[in-house]
Amino acid sequence: MRAILTIAGRECRRLAGTPIYTFCMVVFPVAVIFFFTSLMDKGQPTDMPVGVVDLDNTATSRKLVRLLDAMQSSHVVAHYPSVAEARKAIQRNEIYAFLYYPKGTTDKLLSCRQPRISIYYSMTSLTSGALLFRDLKTVSTLGGAGVGQATLTAKGLTARQVKAFLQPITIDLHQISNPWANYNIYLSTMLLPGVIMLFIFLVTPYSIGTELKGGTNREWISCANGSMVKALAGKMLPQTLIFLAVMYAYMFYVFDILHFPHPGGAGRLLLLGLLSVLASQGFGIFAFALMPSLRFSMSVCSLWGVLSFSIVGSAYPVLSMDTPLQALSWLFPLRHHFMVYQVSVFNGFPLVCAWPHVAALVAFALLPLPFLSRLKREVTEYVYLP
Repeated sequence: MRAILTIAGRECRRLAGTPIYTFCMVVFPVAVIFFFTSLMDKGQPTDMPVGVVDLDNTATSRKLVRLLDAMQSSHVVAHYPSVAEARKAIQRNEIYAFLYYPKGTTDKLLSCRQPRISIYYSMTSLTSGALLFRDLKTVSTLGGAGVGQATLTAKGLTARQVKAFLQPITIDLHQISNPWANYNIYLSTMLLPGVIMLFIFLVTPYSIGTELKGGTNREWISCANGSMVKALAGKMLPQTLIFLAVMYAYMFYVFDILHFPHPGGAGRLLLLGLLSVLASQGFGIFAFALMPSLRFSMSVCSLWGVLSFSIVGSAYPVLSMDTPLQALSWLFPLRHHFMVYQVSVFNGFPLVCAWPHVAALVAFALLPLPFLSRLKREVTEYVYLP
């Protein structure tokens, strides 16, 4: 224990004397936390710009345009004289979508001749495209429903009969755990831990590689009396405490201050934070043991961390991916962090329901153990080549 504490004190002096550690371990993660949570503080994008091409220009079409403008996600910013002008506006990124009413739309609608209106929207941004398509489709449907309601009422049907005819099936929608459909809750709980784990991926091999680069590797191992376990334990101890403080500060901010739902409770969050930090450090040590080069090991960890955001399964379900990609997803610690959070914290199921992913995080934390002898040989015999 004395050797571990000696190395830990030595590591604290190295951390304090190198500004890059302060920025990568504290400043950048904290800045990213506030950036992403404030970027999506409204939950969903609102008042996205849309246009209208209203060649019909009747009271009915103008009423539908006002209804579109009143919706939360849409804001009518311009009227265009033709489809070509509106299309150019989308290409110039001035609007995200537009609604086209051809001449004679109202006349055909009132005479039940099925008028054709057109919806144009950009799917360059998946979120904006999906939300605006929903609003445009709703407005288009309400136009026909309004005329149908007036016609049926004129024929003597009661309001209850009209409603049953226009909407024969009523949907009772329940969005479990996130009834607000808040994108901040969906995305920040994946992006922010992923960024913190990415910094752990990078700092861990960097701290070991700089020992070789600076020629202090033999001094480091001698302080541990030749024990690689003590050397790693002492070096990782201050980093673990700092990253745990950052991870728990993130959890306190989003779950206690921003009130993100977490029916699983604080105990599972604390366990998940600990396992995620240790798993990320274990992967970083493993990467350096395989490639005892500061440049190569950090490149691999950077690549692995960035790929984690694509294969984590929050934006595109892993079960819908190809079979090889489903198998590959087990090699990313962020995937297991997300699954434990989703199953046991977000949905409140017992922790045993996510035991394969808990076991995977523990396996990542213990991953360096079979490579300790190789790492010791690299630390004591390796000659750094710039």
